[in-house]
Amino acid sequence: MQIALWIFLIGLAAMFLWEMRHSMKRSAEAVRLISTYIEDLENPKLIEEIYAYCQSDWKLRRILAKYHGTSDDIRMLYHKLLLWGNFRKYNRFVPITSFFYAYSLEYLLRHKEDDAKELTMKMMNFLHM
Repeated sequence: MQIALWIFLIGLAAMFLWEMRHSMKRSAEAVRLISTYIEDLENPKLIEEIYAYCQSDWKLRRILAKYHGTSDDIRMLYHKLLLWGNFRKYNRFVPITSFFYAYSLEYLLRHKEDDAKELTMKMMNFLHM
């Protein structure tokens, strides 16, 4: 019984460390993109980099596949978010950061036809802005 408990605790700690690593990597990439493109928000490379990151992340890739998300969807949603969320708070910038979390990306792809203000307000609430 004791050995099973230790194995469980070690597995739980390993899973926690893996998720923290994933979270730190995601945050670092979002901050890098914000820092790189904050002065050039219309640069088409930004959309390519956001889409490439979503394709490289195992959680986000599954959401893109589930909702048949394309770079055109990312571009359209980015511009909607840019209309009402064009401000930075600490290391968050709604039009970029919204694509880096599984819940927010899924919401955006599910509601991509919604009003720009409604989408932006939902993302601001999600990001605690």
